[in-house]
Amino acid sequence: MEFKLIDISRWDRREYFEHYLTQVPCTYSMTLNLDLTILFHEIRKRSVKFYPVMIYLLSVMVNRYKEFRTSIDANDNVGVFDLLYPSYTILQKDHETFTNIWTEYTPAFSDFYKQYLLDVENYGKIKKFIAKPNPPPNIFTISSIPWVSFTGFNLNLPTATKYLLPIFTIGKYFEQNGKIWLPIAIQAHHAVCDGYHTARFINELQETMNHFFSKEF
Repeated sequence: MEFKLIDISRWDRREYFEHYLTQVPCTYSMTLNLDLTILFHEIRKRSVKFYPVMIYLLSVMVNRYKEFRTSIDANDNVGVFDLLYPSYTILQKDHETFTNIWTEYTPAFSDFYKQYLLDVENYGKIKKFIAKPNPPPNIFTISSIPWVSFTGFNLNLPTATKYLLPIFTIGKYFEQNGKIWLPIAIQAHHAVCDGYHTARFINELQETMNHFFSKEF
C-alpha cells in the first residue's frame, strides 16, 4: 500500500480543497436507484451471493478514480492511496447489531469472492465492532440496510470534517415497472469530490453492473 503525498501549494484543486475543508466544511450525500435487473438475473444464474458482488463492484469503481482515494493521514498529510480495501457490515441477528469486516481487494473477482467467503466464515460471528483484526488505513466503508428500500439517506459527521473517503449504503432492492432497482447512497467530501465526480462514478458503476458477467472472472 502506498500513500502518495499531494503538494497542496501546486495542487490544481487547492482552492476548492481549502474552501470545503476549512472555510465551509462540507460533505454531501446522493441517493439514487441503480438498475439491478441484468446483474440480478446473472447472479441468480451463477448462484453467487449478491452482497460480495456489489462490494467488489464498488471497490472496482473506488480504485478507478483518485477522487475517491484521497485522504488525510495521521500526520495531517494529504495524499492519495494507490489502493483501497472495502470494509463492510455483517448483521449479528441475535444481538441486533453488526460487525465490520474488511477484505483485501484483488482485481480478479474470483479471488476476491473466495477471500470474502473466508473472511465472513472466520469473522462473521464475532460479536465485536471490528471483527477482523488490524484493519489497514487504506479502507473505505460499505453498509447494507437490506430491510428497507429507502429514497433518501444521509450520514451526519459533525466532528469528522477531515474524513475524506467515501461511504456507501446499500438498501433493499425492489421491483417496479418490470425492472429490479437497488437503492444506494453515496456520502462524499466536497473538498475532494464534486458532483461531477460522483455522477461519473454512478454512471460507470451502472455500466459495469450491466456488463459484469460478460467478462471472464
